[in-house]
Amino acid sequence: MHFEYNLEEIHLAAKYILDSNPHKVVLFYGEMGVGKTTLIKEVARSLGVEGATSSPTFSLVNEYRIAPHEKLYHFDMYRLKTESEAYDIGIDEYLYSGHWCFVEWPENIPNLIPDEHTKVKIFILTDEKRQLTID
Repeated sequence: MHFEYNLEEIHLAAKYILDSNPHKVVLFYGEMGVGKTTLIKEVARSLGVEGATSSPTFSLVNEYRIAPHEKLYHFDMYRLKTESEAYDIGIDEYLYSGHWCFVEWPENIPNLIPDEHTKVKIFILTDEKRQLTID
């Protein structure tokens, strides 16, 4: 199923993702500039993350608290050259923690992804419009 949205409707896209009952590991696919980080920020806000969120491009992972005992980890695997670099940050511990894990550029760590995950694919329709699919 497809969902189309523009920036003013991004909260509806976040709701669409969460209403799909995704696994805790959510993989975000899409070309550079499609809006993966922007959408992840909105999904994080919908889950209860308060305050500013940012892209973990240089740190590889950002951690956010949702509730007293719940966390969200946001990964950006774009700059990885090998999967062993992901092991260096302890990615396996994050991905199997039971907390939310949102992963941008998961195609750079294909052998590390848990079997139970949800794929969100974002496509550019026009400068203003995006389409997402959930697998």
